[in-house]
Amino acid sequence: MAEHQIIIAGFGGQGLLFTGKVLAYAGLMEKRQLSWLPSYGPEMRGGTANCNVILSDDPVGSPIVQNPDILIVMNAPSLDKYESTVKPGGKVFVDSTLVTRKVERSDVDAFYIPATQMAADMGISGLANMILLGAVLRETACIREETLPDAMHKVIPARRADMFELNMKAIQAGKEYV
Repeated sequence: MAEHQIIIAGFGGQGLLFTGKVLAYAGLMEKRQLSWLPSYGPEMRGGTANCNVILSDDPVGSPIVQNPDILIVMNAPSLDKYESTVKPGGKVFVDSTLVTRKVERSDVDAFYIPATQMAADMGISGLANMILLGAVLRETACIREETLPDAMHKVIPARRADMFELNMKAIQAGKEYV
C-alpha cells in the first residue's frame, strides 16, 4: 500500500480534523504506521485549520507533511497556501462550492467536487467533508473500504451514534460523484 501523505485544510468547523481522524483510525485498524497531526488556532470555528495525516507501511519519521501526495481543500486560502506543496503526480480534491478558482498546476490531478452544495441538497449540511473523503477513497484507495465502517464507529462519539448512516451516505455520494 506504500505511503500516503495527506493535508486536509479549510476553515475550522468544516470537519477537517474529524476527516483526518477517520483516516488515522482506519490506518490503525489496518496495522499501518501513521501520524495524525491537527493544527488550528484559538479561533477554531471559522478560523483556518488543517490536519496532516500520514499512512505508511514503514515507520513515520515526522508527523509534519511538507509535500503531500493528497491535498483536500475546503476554502480558497487553503488552496492558495498548499497547492504549490503537492508532489508532482499528486491529487488535489477541491470543494468547488466554496473554491471557485481552478488548480493552476498541470503536474497534479485535480478533482472538483461541489461537496458543500451536494451536502445541502442531500439534507446533510455539515457533511461536505465526508463527501470529499468519498472522492479521495475512490481515487486513491489510501485505506481499504472494508475498514471504513469500523473506523467511523470509533470516531463518531456515542452521543452522535445516529450520525453513522448519514456519514456513510455522504461518503458514498462522494465515491459516486463523476
